Amino acid sequence: MIAGAVISPGGRAAALAATLALAAAATAEGAEARPALGEQTEIVEGLQVIATANMIRKQCPRIEARMLTAYGYMRGLKSRASQLGYSDAEIRAFVEDKAEKARVEGAARDWLAARGVRRDRPESYCPVGLAEIRARTEIGRLLRAR
Repeated sequence: MIAGAVISPGGRAAALAATLALAAAATAEGAEARPALGEQTEIVEGLQVIATANMIRKQCPRIEARMLTAYGYMRGLKSRASQLGYSDAEIRAFVEDKAEKARVEGAARDWLAARGVRRDRPESYCPVGLAEIRARTEIGRLLRAR
């Protein structure tokens, strides 16, 4: 713009529209540059911790969930996703996505299987869960022995 130049009202509206369009494009470009929430390792691994603890407590009658601790852990993950720039709608859509849920649960099952858990033997979950509780791992902190 030239200093001292006069812009007609129509010209101001066009300039404002162009500025808003550029701002919207920059915002959209920033959102596209951000990786999908499913590519955020710390979030996905946190969900895998929750899924693993949940599988253990459902299969082992000697273990129960620390519900308040688990709730706090989930809130922490949501807070972290928000800090990374994801909206509540994006977070909700990711958590409710069936394919993502299957991927997270599959990783949890793989982790358990690598430690000797067999899906057809519910009692095989107990030694793993109790070891996690004793070691005070992220998974173990979400559980308690009865």
